Amino acid sequence: MLEKPDGADLLATARDVVLNELLPALPPEKAMAARMVAAAIALALRERAAVVPAMPDLAALAAEIRAGAHDPGTPTHAATATLLRDHARARAAVSAPKALGATG
Repeated sequence: MLEKPDGADLLATARDVVLNELLPALPPEKAMAARMVAAAIALALRERAAVVPAMPDLAALAAEIRAGAHDPGTPTHAATATLLRDHARARAAVSAPKALGATG
């Protein structure tokens, strides 16, 4: 780390300013835009903090799945299903944490 405040601290402060200082002062027709900015900042913070599992080449994996290489009953089915589930959860934790029951 270089120094404090770091980028995450600055983003969190900017989001707080948008929600608590700017939003109340804006005319109602601009409120949605301010909320969109705050949501984008929150997403950027989650992306920065995300721990993303290592993934193989997704295009190659998709081709293997379409070809039946990981169908139920194959030796790689369970591991592939786990890999895809974990990847989907990691992505949802960033883009839609409420879908996982998380707050943010």
